[in-house]
Amino acid sequence: MDQPRVNQAPVDQPRMNLPRFTAAAVQAAPVYLDPAATVDKAVALIHEAAAHGAGLVVFPEVFVPGYPYWNWTMTPVQGSPWYERLYRASVDVPGPYVDTLRAAARQAGVVLVIGVNERGRHSLGVLYNTLLIIGSDGELLGVHRKLVPTWAEKLTWTQGDGSSLKVHRTAVGPLGALACGENTNTLARFALLAQGELVHAASYIALPVAPEDYDMAEAIALRAAAHCFEGKLFTVVSCSTISPEMVELIAGEDQQVRKLLARPRNALSGVFGPDGRAVTEPLVDEEGIVYAEIDLGRCIQPKQMHDIIGHYNRFDVFRLHVDDRPLRPLEFPEEQA
Repeated sequence: MDQPRVNQAPVDQPRMNLPRFTAAAVQAAPVYLDPAATVDKAVALIHEAAAHGAGLVVFPEVFVPGYPYWNWTMTPVQGSPWYERLYRASVDVPGPYVDTLRAAARQAGVVLVIGVNERGRHSLGVLYNTLLIIGSDGELLGVHRKLVPTWAEKLTWTQGDGSSLKVHRTAVGPLGALACGENTNTLARFALLAQGELVHAASYIALPVAPEDYDMAEAIALRAAAHCFEGKLFTVVSCSTISPEMVELIAGEDQQVRKLLARPRNALSGVFGPDGRAVTEPLVDEEGIVYAEIDLGRCIQPKQMHDIIGHYNRFDVFRLHVDDRPLRPLEFPEEQA
């Protein structure tokens, strides 16, 4: 009997198809504290990106309806009325604004990641920094709440939990998402990588209020490069900007705050590849959309060298335990049959 040729795969052997697609990283300012107008702006940008061939569109952290900059420029007492204003302008999940975003993703045929301020369902004192992950069919795939608000953000947001630390199977491949400072959390990033993440969405806010020696644009690029190089995957970075209207509202006549908000190199958006390098030139400070072609097949060969979720790890030495139970303020015992 003739032996089969060694270079000929059986006809019924499935081929591995890794997606190739265009990613769009949106760098834009919200219509500050106006959720309806900001969602309308997001919908327009979604369709603009889709018209340029995008299959994945990533928006900034808490894009709807904006970031609480007053935590950095006011005392907690001065900022309290602003917290109430943000709470009233925030988003219910599920809710009508989410439905609008889902419809836009479905109509445009794109996978969508977008940040919102999410109201807690059980308390007027609970706001979450939330990333919505929406499939190209409009399905709400994930609701990720930022695990730890950073520094002054603790005045506004409640912590999330491990239940949303998930990788989602999408039309553009296995996708995970983290918000801003979470992208420095090694264990959170490893938890996504270990679920097979190949596309990472990293959403940020412009941060001109950081210490003087802190270059936010450089910090964002370093984080993206590290995750990509360690995990051998692609990262799509989306960062917000600060509009003149936001400066007027936040700073008023305070010239020191005006100068602070005008600080350069406070935002960077772009796409980074499995070698840690930018796929295309990132966008710094200005509004716009960065487009890049992603071929997930480029993730295979680098894994042969360093696969930290496979052969390049020692799971007999290191183990990561993730508690993925949703945290609730109250639980009733189950009714006995």
